Amino acid sequence: MLWYIAKLLVLLPLVGLLAWGSLKLARRMQDRMNANPGGERAARIVETTFLSPGLKLAVIEFRGREILVSTSRQGLTRLAEAPVRGVVD
Repeated sequence: MLWYIAKLLVLLPLVGLLAWGSLKLARRMQDRMNANPGGERAARIVETTFLSPGLKLAVIEFRGREILVSTSRQGLTRLAEAPVRGVVD
Protein backbone atom coordinates (compact mmCIF):
# COMPACT_ATOMS: atom_id res chain seq x y z
CA MET A 1 0.00 0.00 0.00
CA LEU A 2 2.86 2.37 0.79
CA TRP A 3 4.43 1.65 -2.60
CA TYR A 4 1.13 2.57 -4.35
CA ILE A 5 0.89 5.92 -2.51
CA ALA A 6 4.54 6.72 -3.28
CA LYS A 7 3.99 6.05 -7.00
CA LEU A 8 0.81 8.13 -6.91
CA LEU A 9 2.60 11.08 -5.27
CA VAL A 10 5.29 10.97 -7.95
CA LEU A 11 3.23 10.25 -11.06
CA LEU A 12 0.17 12.44 -10.44
CA PRO A 13 2.11 15.75 -10.50
CA LEU A 14 4.08 14.44 -13.48
CA VAL A 15 0.89 13.77 -15.45
CA GLY A 16 -0.44 17.22 -14.48
CA LEU A 17 2.80 18.84 -15.62
CA LEU A 18 2.64 16.99 -18.94
CA ALA A 19 -0.96 18.13 -19.50
CA TRP A 20 -0.09 21.75 -18.66
CA GLY A 21 2.97 21.62 -20.93
CA SER A 22 1.01 20.22 -23.85
CA LEU A 23 -1.61 22.99 -23.49
CA LYS A 24 1.09 25.66 -23.43
CA LEU A 25 2.79 24.13 -26.47
CA ALA A 26 -0.53 23.91 -28.36
CA ARG A 27 -1.27 27.60 -27.65
CA ARG A 28 2.23 28.60 -28.72
CA MET A 29 1.99 26.63 -31.96
CA GLN A 30 -1.46 28.04 -32.68
CA ASP A 31 -0.21 31.60 -32.18
CA ARG A 32 2.72 30.87 -34.48
CA MET A 33 0.42 29.47 -37.19
CA ASN A 34 -1.92 32.49 -36.97
CA ALA A 35 0.89 35.04 -37.04
CA ASN A 36 0.52 37.58 -39.84
CA PRO A 37 3.80 39.41 -40.61
CA GLY A 38 2.07 42.26 -42.49
CA GLY A 39 -0.17 43.06 -39.53
CA GLU A 40 -3.42 43.19 -41.54
CA ARG A 41 -5.56 40.15 -42.28
CA ALA A 42 -6.51 39.28 -45.85
CA ALA A 43 -10.06 38.25 -44.90
CA ARG A 44 -12.34 39.76 -42.26
CA ILE A 45 -15.73 38.56 -41.03
CA VAL A 46 -18.05 41.57 -41.20
CA GLU A 47 -21.27 40.04 -39.89
CA THR A 48 -22.84 36.67 -39.07
CA THR A 49 -26.45 35.61 -38.66
CA PHE A 50 -27.68 32.27 -37.30
CA LEU A 51 -30.58 30.85 -39.28
CA SER A 52 -30.87 27.49 -37.52
CA PRO A 53 -28.65 25.31 -35.30
CA GLY A 54 -26.75 23.94 -38.29
CA LEU A 55 -26.98 26.91 -40.69
CA LYS A 56 -25.40 30.35 -40.58
CA LEU A 57 -24.97 33.28 -42.99
CA ALA A 58 -21.74 35.25 -42.97
CA VAL A 59 -20.48 38.34 -44.79
CA ILE A 60 -16.74 38.16 -45.41
CA GLU A 61 -14.65 41.08 -46.65
CA PHE A 62 -11.86 39.93 -48.94
CA ARG A 63 -9.73 42.13 -51.24
CA GLY A 64 -12.23 44.95 -51.54
CA ARG A 65 -15.24 42.67 -51.98
CA GLU A 66 -17.96 41.53 -49.59
CA ILE A 67 -18.89 37.90 -50.06
CA LEU A 68 -22.09 36.42 -48.62
CA VAL A 69 -21.62 32.76 -47.70
CA SER A 70 -23.83 30.12 -46.18
CA THR A 71 -22.16 27.79 -43.69
CA SER A 72 -23.53 24.39 -42.74
CA ARG A 73 -22.24 21.02 -41.62
CA GLN A 74 -21.65 20.13 -45.28
CA GLY A 75 -19.41 23.18 -45.90
CA LEU A 76 -19.49 26.70 -47.34
CA THR A 77 -21.57 27.97 -50.26
CA ARG A 78 -20.96 31.36 -51.87
CA LEU A 79 -24.31 33.08 -52.32
CA ALA A 80 -23.46 36.61 -53.50
CA GLU A 81 -20.61 39.04 -53.99
CA ALA A 82 -20.52 42.85 -54.06
CA PRO A 83 -18.06 45.74 -53.66
CA VAL A 84 -17.42 46.89 -50.09
CA ARG A 85 -20.05 49.30 -48.82
CA GLY A 86 -18.92 52.86 -48.17
CA VAL A 87 -18.70 54.25 -44.65
CA VAL A 88 -21.73 56.40 -43.81
CA ASP A 89 -21.04 59.33 -41.47
